[in-house]
Amino acid sequence: MKTLLSAAQVLRLAFPEGGYLPPDTLAEADIAAAEHRYLRPVLGAALHERLLAGEAADFTADYAAPCVALAVRLLVGRRLDLRSTRLGTLAPKSDRGAPPAEAPLCGRQRTLRLELHALLWRASEYLAAHPAEYPDYDPDANPLNRCTTDGGLVQVR
Repeated sequence: MKTLLSAAQVLRLAFPEGGYLPPDTLAEADIAAAEHRYLRPVLGAALHERLLAGEAADFTADYAAPCVALAVRLLVGRRLDLRSTRLGTLAPKSDRGAPPAEAPLCGRQRTLRLELHALLWRASEYLAAHPAEYPDYDPDANPLNRCTTDGGLVQVR
């Protein structure tokens, strides 16, 4: 399975807090699912395949990689907050603290979704501003180029 980023790259970009997560925390399928769900609809299949082939490395590093990393964090976040064992599903707990309550977890997920949305907009706007460099990008097929309500304002792009 070909993906734009490795698990180590995703961990470095998406979890900058400094806590250690082993590289096997993320599977290649997690990265592929994040790309397919969030990035590929914005880029289109042709441009996504071009990036997977290693073309447009600058765009991948500056625009696509942050989107993919954050999308992976969003998708696997709940799984990292819980552990499945033969005893059932458990929340991590130590002698020094308790697992976070539901409200902070939901708030963090919402913040991640908003940040990912902003990064996808950033990539989309870059592609629209450079049509000669990305002829396989179709802005009409981009789901972000629809009527949206961001911040309570109706925006048509």
